[in-house]
Amino acid sequence: MHTYKTEVAVIGAGLAGIATTLELLDFNIPVVLLDGAPGGKPGGQANDAFGGMLLSSTPEQARNKIKDSPELLLSDWHNAACFSAEDHWPRLWAELYAEQNRPAIYDWLKQRGIRFFPSVQWVERGLYGNGNSVPRYHIAWGCGRGVVQTLLQQLESHPNRKQLTLLHNHRVNTLDQSDGKITGCQGSISNEPRTFSVSATHTVVCTGGINGNLDKVRQHWDPCYGPAPDNLLSGSSPDADGAMHDEVTRAGGRVVNLNQMWNYAAGVRHPEPAFPDHGLSLIPPRSALWMDRHGRRIGPMPLITGFDTHDLCKQIGNLPGQISWQVMNYRIAVRELAVSGTDTNPDFRDGKLHRVIWNTLRGGDPALVDWLLNCCPDVVSANSPEELAGKMNHAAGNQDVHADDMINDIRTYDSNIARGKRLQNDDQIRRLVQLRNWLPDRFRTCNLQPVLDPGAGPLIAIREQLISRKSMGGMQTDTHSRVLSHTGNAIPGLYAAGEATGFGGGGISGIRSLEGTFLSNCILNGRRAAQSIAGRL
Repeated sequence: MHTYKTEVAVIGAGLAGIATTLELLDFNIPVVLLDGAPGGKPGGQANDAFGGMLLSSTPEQARNKIKDSPELLLSDWHNAACFSAEDHWPRLWAELYAEQNRPAIYDWLKQRGIRFFPSVQWVERGLYGNGNSVPRYHIAWGCGRGVVQTLLQQLESHPNRKQLTLLHNHRVNTLDQSDGKITGCQGSISNEPRTFSVSATHTVVCTGGINGNLDKVRQHWDPCYGPAPDNLLSGSSPDADGAMHDEVTRAGGRVVNLNQMWNYAAGVRHPEPAFPDHGLSLIPPRSALWMDRHGRRIGPMPLITGFDTHDLCKQIGNLPGQISWQVMNYRIAVRELAVSGTDTNPDFRDGKLHRVIWNTLRGGDPALVDWLLNCCPDVVSANSPEELAGKMNHAAGNQDVHADDMINDIRTYDSNIARGKRLQNDDQIRRLVQLRNWLPDRFRTCNLQPVLDPGAGPLIAIREQLISRKSMGGMQTDTHSRVLSHTGNAIPGLYAAGEATGFGGGGISGIRSLEGTFLSNCILNGRRAAQSIAGRL
């Protein structure tokens, strides 16, 4: 057994673990950072994330003439979260986030060389205004991977680098405990028969959530989303298996709200899967018609993204078969369809501002749509709605789509557009008009584009299902990032940060996130853990 002794052991080299370690090095505190990812590629899920963060009172907001405040952010947060009476610590974390996101996250990242796209996006507005009152979604240049790789480089070049021991391929299995105090951890080394142990005064768990383990996801599935899906896709690495949640529970820690998850309704099978059930999470076109497995438009309230992701998952999860279709034409797809992630947004990943502007002004980049059409088994196209229905049934392996009903619903929608704005009476049209009032959305949203427009073809249909993404519950922590026991006391020597904690307190977002609160809270949680250890809080 390899043995190490240090002041702090940080378990997990994702964004939370990296932020914790950087802050510890700033205080010149010895730390062992353990990375259990196979292949020695630290960064965790942030490597594949789009990189959006919910931030308020920023220069980007000021340049876009957005008036925001901590009080308004916190009010919106409570409207979305619907905290229960037991959510004492999540409430305190939410208050801390509202007050500290600008200095503790935005300013900290800017000081470390992270830049943000100048246009602020407006997501999760709420179906009835019970979401973000103003745009707050800031996209980091380089996406999630750019953020973590920049911070990893700063770990390597840190003036106190000698205080850091970075151990790749080291997976922690157990926490060591003596006289009620956590004294370190033990585990195994990938592809080797050897084991290791780390003796530490403080141990910080940053091992992510449970959503890479579909069995555990189904075990904790919230029935508000319907029955646990047999066809659930995974948008998280299998490394996020929840094993350390079980170990923290064994050590006396309290794990809560695991039923609270941030899943998405528009998942498709990954054209190049890296693991079983690997899916892509689409950012669906708003001008597409969202239909059930039979090709009937879902209603009476039409489904449209950008307002309430939680509600979309409830609607799809309670449909028969938990399958939906989105029907559009090529023009809509090129302008509006996107895929969440680093590699599916190469211009943001590579910081190509001029290319982003060019593609926006010309109405989109067909490369992504063409890739999905050519490679994804859930995306089909045709030159007529009758042919499209046939291809939809072939892709699904059944005859569930009823062509006549689908065509009737599409023509009804198109005829509503054709009446002109004085006589239009459709909630999707009303929401599209509202979206286009915000300039960044105007560039990404068609101007009431009919589906059966012969000049906008071919027609496209996308077969979608629920995809598991992020844990919004987890290890309960106080605002010093100390793990709490079932009696509400801090467990000596044990801390946690990031998705392992539901991004703070065991569920900082409650049942519904304002979106963009995941990467940013990894930074806030991790920095708080390090500051607490250093006695700076």
